Amino acid sequence: MKPPLLKLIGGQIFLHACMTGMRMATPLLALRDGHSALSVGVLLSLFALTQVFMAIPAGRYTDRHGLKKPMRRGIGIACVGAGLAACWPSFPVLCLSALMTGGATGLAVIALQRHVGRTARDPAELKESFSWLSIGPAVSNFMGPMAAGLLIDHAGEVAADTTGFRAAFALMCLLPWVTWWCIRRVPELPIDAPHPDAGRHGAFDLLREPLMQRLLLVNWMLSSCWDVHTFVVPILGHERGISASVIGFILGAFAVAAALVRIAMPRVVRHWHEYRILTLAMTITAVIFVIYPFTQSPWSMGVCSILLGFTLGVVQPMIMSTLHQITPVHRQGEAVGLRLMAVNASSVLMPMLFGAAGALAGIGPVFWVVGLAVGAGSRTAWHLRPHPGPH
Repeated sequence: MKPPLLKLIGGQIFLHACMTGMRMATPLLALRDGHSALSVGVLLSLFALTQVFMAIPAGRYTDRHGLKKPMRRGIGIACVGAGLAACWPSFPVLCLSALMTGGATGLAVIALQRHVGRTARDPAELKESFSWLSIGPAVSNFMGPMAAGLLIDHAGEVAADTTGFRAAFALMCLLPWVTWWCIRRVPELPIDAPHPDAGRHGAFDLLREPLMQRLLLVNWMLSSCWDVHTFVVPILGHERGISASVIGFILGAFAVAAALVRIAMPRVVRHWHEYRILTLAMTITAVIFVIYPFTQSPWSMGVCSILLGFTLGVVQPMIMSTLHQITPVHRQGEAVGLRLMAVNASSVLMPMLFGAAGALAGIGPVFWVVGLAVGAGSRTAWHLRPHPGPH
């Protein structure tokens, strides 16, 4: 791994940990203060909602300004958002903090992914680079909530008092500064002169390309699998009479498996085409989703969770590698923003759809319908064969 890539991964970890820590701590504070489950759901959706609307403008911004200027803005917004929660831990401020930290992370992710994509010299290096970069969110998904939880429980006079929450938010405010320390010496790539077509087309003009349509469809299907697993497994575990700690272990096993497979990927994917890996991942995911509702014991659910973590963990690097191969160089930031907008729109809408469907038909059919849809969609992944283009 090249040193600049290692610095970018480190920077991504700390900024993303700020957001994941806030995403864990803010609903706990809202519940402690007596707010309803609906209010907490709205609060959580705000972390993704900002990215739905700002992703495409942020992508265009990174196309014009490169890496460091967008990163500075993202770091500043995240610090202010977490700092506001530390100073005034009330529900309206928590909502504002969710919007700010979610949006800041989205801007930074677009800048990082665009930069990494442009430093790769060929498709094989693209796959390796995005495999390494995808390790960052897996680490921060543990680090942010763990650090926030420890402070909430132990920084105050009693567990989960206001002092503990203030301490957690203050730490989240400091983490983005570590991001800047990590990336401040990463060489900036030259900013290209404005392309003659710049500004002539809207972002959705990219959807006219059949490969882009297929890519976003595959990405949406697999992102929905991630969402349905996170949302439905606690409900399925509750129906089985499984304790909260064991349910947490099952979900944790999924995250660990996703992180491990991403660590191993740079060594094994160099000679594998992206469309083959995505097709295999969708096929295996479909089989696991059909089997999952039949599992009864925590051990069998844990095995399914681990296998699903392995298959879904390979998706993002392959999606990003393909995206950079099928998109013109001067619009890669815009394309990354379009993908991020689609993923976050799914994260806002799909849990509500899953909940409504589960209430009507039960949890098992939700798994089966999603599994069958993903299995049918594997044909779309098989046709993701990008033609050589400018990079």
